[in-house]
Amino acid sequence: MSDHTLPLSPAHLAAFGPDFVWGVATSAFQIEGASTEDGRGASIWDTFCAQPGKIADGSDGSVACDHYHRLEADLDLIAGLGVDAYRFSVAWPRVQPLGSGDWNPPGLAFYDRLVDGLLARGIRPYLTLNHWDLPEALQQQGGWAARATVDHFVAYARGIARHFAGRVVSIATHNEPWVVAILGNETGIFAPGIQDRAVAMQVAHHLLLSHGKALQALRVDGCAAELGIVLNLAPIHAASEAPEDLAAARLSDGRLLRWFMDPLFRGAYPTDVLEHLGADAPQVLPGDLELICQPMDFLGVNYYSRSVVGAAGLVEAKSLGNPLTDMDWEIYPAGLDELLQRLHRDYPLPAVYITENGAAFADQCHDGRVRDTARVDYLARHLEASANAILAGVPLRGYMVWSLLDNFEWASGYLKRFGIVHVDYATQQRTLKDSALWYRDFLHGQHERSAA
Repeated sequence: MSDHTLPLSPAHLAAFGPDFVWGVATSAFQIEGASTEDGRGASIWDTFCAQPGKIADGSDGSVACDHYHRLEADLDLIAGLGVDAYRFSVAWPRVQPLGSGDWNPPGLAFYDRLVDGLLARGIRPYLTLNHWDLPEALQQQGGWAARATVDHFVAYARGIARHFAGRVVSIATHNEPWVVAILGNETGIFAPGIQDRAVAMQVAHHLLLSHGKALQALRVDGCAAELGIVLNLAPIHAASEAPEDLAAARLSDGRLLRWFMDPLFRGAYPTDVLEHLGADAPQVLPGDLELICQPMDFLGVNYYSRSVVGAAGLVEAKSLGNPLTDMDWEIYPAGLDELLQRLHRDYPLPAVYITENGAAFADQCHDGRVRDTARVDYLARHLEASANAILAGVPLRGYMVWSLLDNFEWASGYLKRFGIVHVDYATQQRTLKDSALWYRDFLHGQHERSAA
């Protein structure tokens, strides 16, 4: 049992309701390992990790959490938490090594075991098609900057949806297209490591276009799963009321939030961002925006913190006076409520799921226990913010903790731990942190309240 008490009020607890979906989330490249086994092709992240200096600790995803070989035990671990849902991603190069053409039966068989194992344990599978690990073969043909990749993705989405028809309850096209576009193709700190703003904006457009075309195709195919996309979103606050700071914050909001939300829900890119981009704005062909603006069954929102922006740039989080995570991100739970209410006010939202929320802390395992009190507090306060949003009318239908396991944290390698389950990478020993025990106890209480 957890030592921690729950700070949520009865009204907050009741806000979630009996049908609210509780889950945990992971992604393929961060946990699976087995990067060269059973016919898996290379992804852009395999290539990126092999470049000296790109990953903070010089590591890669070749072993990660060895989830590929420890699937059954990890499924038991998930079931033991009492969650309703598990959000995972399919590694495109594991199931279709070249990103087009032949499928890889052993790769599909792994996800068959995953999905069937979840269903056997009474856990709903929430599938993400693209959590950043584009097949390297497609990157060699231009990656997401090439319009042909859009059609390759649609064919991939259709194949996966057909294969898992009737077994997955939800399919998200992309996870955090902003990250793929900006961190991968503008700043270059993530795979594929390109530094070109015009390329990044074309990538962003093609990600959105592939989302819309995939949804259209899946509906024609009769796909019964809920269909949507997952965005990383945050409130952007101005450093001061000075006009130049307000303008900088508005533009930052445009590039993070409105650049994706506006075409998805309004069928147009924000004009202020287009003007700012100038010649770097993407090529948009006639009919593209109508394709992007497909009806969605859900919107996934990943929330970690806010940003404070001024004319001089991003304000360092440590100067804001609030506690920080091990990523040096400000802990700002009120931002989640603010964000959700703003989205509800500005857009015609479908069902909303918090598809990622969590924090990295410098966890230590002593005598078989990880006392991650700061993470327990983080989760509880963000659940309170979620309940506030529901009480304000936001159609929030679920919440998923990021992450189930400590894992490969992209450019940070294995230096940052987001999991509610500690992983000893030398032995692959899993240890439930206090946060996992707290979440398990919380869910037990929610299920008891629903049954009452």
